Amino acid sequence: MSTKQFDVVVIGAGPGGYIAAIRAAQLGFSVACVDEWSNAKGGAAPGGTCTNVGCIPSKALLQSSEHFEHAGHSFAEHGIDVAGLKLNLGQMLKRKDTVVKQNNDGILYLFKKNKIAFFHGRAAFAAAAGTYEISVTGAANETLTAKHVVIATGSNARELPGAPFDEKLILSNTGALTIDAVPAKLGVIGAGVIGLEMGSVWRRLGSDVTVLEGLPVFLGAVDEQIAKEASKLFIKQGLKINLGCKIGAITPGKKDVTVEFVDAKGEAQKAVFDKLIISIGRTPNTNGLGADKVGLQLDERGFIAVDGDCKTNLPNVWAVGDVVRGPMLAHKAEEEGVAVAERIAGQHGHTNFNTIPWVIYTSPEIAWVGKTEQTLKAEGIAYKAGTFPFMANGRARALGDTSGMVKFLADATTDEILGVHIVGPMASELISEAVVAMEFKASAEDIARICHAHPSLSEATKEAALAVDKRTLNF
Repeated sequence: MSTKQFDVVVIGAGPGGYIAAIRAAQLGFSVACVDEWSNAKGGAAPGGTCTNVGCIPSKALLQSSEHFEHAGHSFAEHGIDVAGLKLNLGQMLKRKDTVVKQNNDGILYLFKKNKIAFFHGRAAFAAAAGTYEISVTGAANETLTAKHVVIATGSNARELPGAPFDEKLILSNTGALTIDAVPAKLGVIGAGVIGLEMGSVWRRLGSDVTVLEGLPVFLGAVDEQIAKEASKLFIKQGLKINLGCKIGAITPGKKDVTVEFVDAKGEAQKAVFDKLIISIGRTPNTNGLGADKVGLQLDERGFIAVDGDCKTNLPNVWAVGDVVRGPMLAHKAEEEGVAVAERIAGQHGHTNFNTIPWVIYTSPEIAWVGKTEQTLKAEGIAYKAGTFPFMANGRARALGDTSGMVKFLADATTDEILGVHIVGPMASELISEAVVAMEFKASAEDIARICHAHPSLSEATKEAALAVDKRTLNF
């Protein structure tokens, strides 16, 4: 077994890890990145959950399924008649896999471009004596040494007790992306991001989808007004959303799964599904890391304990992304990865948790940044609110998608933007303007007085900012 020395070793090549490696290399360090994810042929598949079984493949299927639904229900309105429409699910899944591989290959190219040594295998701490010794177990076993180690090992889907994932009948996000035939009846436990996105994909393709959510409210982390609007739209589309459910026994059969639960009225219910997706959150991935060998501290929930700068209890060992506190978002991990690389270089890397955008890529999309109205009320912060519906936006009418609205929340005294919430077309793109504005401590009036292209969906953002001062121009 050979030993190779580096300034920085990054464990994990998901969004946090590969970005940390690239930034460290840009800053002049010798860098290695280790990742064990493999593709179907056994080759390296960097990109983590996001690229392989999360963000990227889910968006590919969301796009494909949306095209299918438009072709079947919306094209006629545009004067486009589609005769004999049929689903080729095999081709849809093949396209998804192609998109994933393009992203895998893109990361490998970036490693080569930035002279980063990539090792395909499982990394674990072996020893600590001035520098850290990292063992890599893979096709070729290696020992790496480095002064700095960045842990970016991500997260795993959380299982329900008594209902382990078999990825055939009881599915995590991984299995939900590889169903080879549209299930007649699909159950989804958990009305969060993954549950709603995967439920939307298979509903569009023909499944009868039932969502079972334990909380008594829909999307509790989302602004209440926006969540209520989204719920109304999803139910209209055909998603059956049941709140306040207490899940009981889950019994897989030969070809279906039976779920027993108590509904919000306290009545016992039983449902039989062809497939069941469980999306109840994720747990940090620290198994096999060798944390005990070097005394790496984990918190009571299994996350790696870090301070505000992503420093662990060990000198020169850092951790970023899903494996530490904070939202489990790919872009949050990326920002932490950049910040850590810059801190290693003696710079002042920074991640502002208050301006991290959130997105749910359903149709309509839901996106937000900053505080919700219910949070402002709970914190006793005086605020002004303004909303503008997409039904009054010319571009939305031309697109044929006028559902939803933009909502601004601003400080009652200073007019500083405290939060922006969107449900509607292209919300994931529109939210960036709000993030920029909040980073620069802009006021609602600042956005209201900026010229926006006409016709564009972004005009709804301007109009919602105008609505804070009760002076919309088009509604």
